[in-house]
Amino acid sequence: MLKQTTILKSVEYTGIALHSGAEVKMTLKPALPDTGVLFRRVDITDADNEVAARFDNVGETMLGTTIINKAGTSVATIEHFMAAFASLGLDNIEVDIDGPEIPIADGCSEVFMDLLVDAGRQEQDKPRRVLKILKSVCIEEGLKKAELHPGEGGFLVRFDIDFDNPVIGQQSYGLDVTAQTFRENIARARTFGFFHELEQLQALGLAKGASLDNTIAIDGESIMNEGGLRFEDEFVRHKVLDAIGDLSLAGAPIIGEFTGVRSGHALNNTLLRALFKQPEAYQYIEADALA
Repeated sequence: MLKQTTILKSVEYTGIALHSGAEVKMTLKPALPDTGVLFRRVDITDADNEVAARFDNVGETMLGTTIINKAGTSVATIEHFMAAFASLGLDNIEVDIDGPEIPIADGCSEVFMDLLVDAGRQEQDKPRRVLKILKSVCIEEGLKKAELHPGEGGFLVRFDIDFDNPVIGQQSYGLDVTAQTFRENIARARTFGFFHELEQLQALGLAKGASLDNTIAIDGESIMNEGGLRFEDEFVRHKVLDAIGDLSLAGAPIIGEFTGVRSGHALNNTLLRALFKQPEAYQYIEADALA
C-alpha cells in the first residue's frame, strides 16, 4: 500500500476491562491523514482527553502497555488492539473510549481484527511512510533481550520464552508479519497468567476482570480453561502478538527484524526509545520508494 488508509465507517464494541473489571465501550472512527492512532477518553470533559499511541507516551508497562498524555489522561492495555490495527496495514484512526482501559475481549486480537475488517478501509490522498531499520539496536537486562535489525523487506518477528513451569517451558516462534499470517497464526493467541498470583494481583488493583473467558489460567501443571489451548505453543505466540502491538507505537510500519528473548512490554518500549535516540539507526521512507 502506497497511500495512507483509515477505516471507512464507525464501529462500536463493548466489553470488560482486564484490570479494572469495568464495562467499557469503544467507538472506532475514520481519521484524517497523519493522525496515526488517537485515543479519546470521552468520560473526561474537564481536561485534555486525547492520547496519541506513541512510544514516547508510554507511562506504565506492568501487565500491559499504558499511554498517558501531559495532562495525566491515560489509556491502558492497548497492545492487543494495536497489534490488530498494525497487522491490517491501517494508518489512521480515532478511538473513543468511555473508560481508562481497552476491553480485553477474549484475551487476544481476533475480536479487534474482525471489528476493523467490518469497518472497511479507505485510501487517503497522502503517501504512506515506513520506518526502515538501518543499524542494529539491542537492549539487554539480565536474561532478557530485545533487538531490532535491518531486514530485506517487511517485518519479521522472532520470540523465545523460557518459564520455570512445565505447562510452558521453552518455546520459540517467528513469522513475517502480514494481515494473513497474523490472522492465521497469532490473532487468536490469548494472554495468560498463573492462578496462584491472582489474589495478589487483585489486591494491587489489577486483573479484576480476569476470567477463564479472557485469560489462559495455569494452575500448577494444568490448564484450567475448558478446551485447553488453541495452539500447542500459544504462550509464545501471544508474546509475539504483544511485541507487534508494542512496536507499532513507533508510529509507522517497521521494515526490519525484531528478536525478543524473555522480553515484555517494558523492554519493548525501551528498545524503541533507544532506537529513536540514534538517528543513524533508522530512516523514514515513503512507501512508493520501496515499490
